[in-house]
Amino acid sequence: RERAQRLALLPQLTEDPFPSTVLETALIGRHPHLPFWQWEDAADFDCARAALAAVDLAGLSDRAVDSLSGGERRRLDIATLLAQDAPVCLLDEPTNHLDPRHRNDMVAIFRARADAGGLVIAALHDATLAARSADKALLLFGDGRWRYGDAATILSGANLSELYEVPVTELDWCGRRVFVSA
Repeated sequence: RERAQRLALLPQLTEDPFPSTVLETALIGRHPHLPFWQWEDAADFDCARAALAAVDLAGLSDRAVDSLSGGERRRLDIATLLAQDAPVCLLDEPTNHLDPRHRNDMVAIFRARADAGGLVIAALHDATLAARSADKALLLFGDGRWRYGDAATILSGANLSELYEVPVTELDWCGRRVFVSA
């Protein structure tokens, strides 16, 4: 319980073995904060509703989870993590299934958490997104080698070409670093 109050995990995929609503699912994030054999109180509901609002799902609270699109379901996963309110967030491909607007919104949410003193560790395959949002980067090669350092240095066309085993070019587009593979 103490670990779950400090550490939140966003897996790449989630399953819904039981029918539930969007709000009921977001409330799962509050479970580490509930006393043994207690139900959620008004403050827990407020926290879950705030998390749903943060990910643009406030209007879907009563909707069945199995009726959500892939992007809506991913945002619900993020809302559940936000409701957990842990200072450390481990994210596995947090922007899967998200359209560009919601991808940018979710990155901004996690960037704000990091800027406020939280720790956010994310596994990403989108180097452009990582360059835009990360302070540090760790590249893991399939043969056990790795590179770690400031994202501005580690995320380069040469390093990414070696990592992905395809030519990757770094471009400057609108003042931002963009990586394009051949």
